[in-house]
Amino acid sequence: MHDPDIMLTYLEALLKHSNFTKAAGELYISQPYLTQLIKRVEKELGATIVNRKQTPFTLTEAGQIYYQYLENVSAQRQKLNSRLERYSEQYRDREIIRITILETLGTFLLPEIIPPFLASHNNVKAQILEGFPHQSEERILGDQAEVYMGQTPETLDNNIQAYINGGEPYYVVIPARSKFFIPGEFILDPSTYDLKTLLQEPFILSTSGSAIRRQINGIFQNYHVVPHIVVTSDSVITATNLAIHGLGLTISAASIIKRMRQQPINLYPIDPDLMRITYFIGVKKGKKLTPAIEDLIKDFQEANLNPSIH
Repeated sequence: MHDPDIMLTYLEALLKHSNFTKAAGELYISQPYLTQLIKRVEKELGATIVNRKQTPFTLTEAGQIYYQYLENVSAQRQKLNSRLERYSEQYRDREIIRITILETLGTFLLPEIIPPFLASHNNVKAQILEGFPHQSEERILGDQAEVYMGQTPETLDNNIQAYINGGEPYYVVIPARSKFFIPGEFILDPSTYDLKTLLQEPFILSTSGSAIRRQINGIFQNYHVVPHIVVTSDSVITATNLAIHGLGLTISAASIIKRMRQQPINLYPIDPDLMRITYFIGVKKGKKLTPAIEDLIKDFQEANLNPSIH
């Protein structure tokens, strides 16, 4: 079977241009080669994969199955290469540190920590593994990662040693379409509203299992409010963006809100005693740390990890 990454690139170019000549030009191959390749794959599969009888080109049902197969093979190969990397000749003299982290948190924390760390450790290579908190814990405890960067260390497994630094408050995001929106204001005074009143509004929340959702569930439980959830998303960034555009309220943090396009919103600060992000870097207890990992922990503890919004 053909190289999955190459076939994915060829199919994407073909679907983009709906024209074999233009797609071949973008790929720096000849049009007859691309045409014959697609026909050869269809013959091997015994099914048409690209519907080219109408424009724009689309994948047939068989083509969609084939495309998903290519994606899966590509992902599995990349995963295999990543796991074997530490044993290859190329990296035999280099230490590979696998860092597991929540994706949305990684976009803020990693740029603050990793570039300066790697600049001073030429013999180290970092691998980033993204996933939900329970996945990160499993990776650390199962020796599939050396370091875990996350938030809310209070919920960590007892076999993970956490080193804490920095944090940020949470806000209820109130869009302009909400009846609670106050024009001309940005960060509201906490006395403006009763939090319980806001919690009874429709909410967009991240899915269960995310670090922020655990804390949000605690807020609703503390106020004895059954949440009215209109949409859930695996991404707190998506949930925040949907709230900003008026779909409902959400609870988010400065490091997330700052990435959104400017829209008229209010931010209602939540009491840090009720809910707050606390950042940590964690390692498996009892596991001997290399000097590089010790340096990474030190860099984390000394970094300025207190994002704010004004």
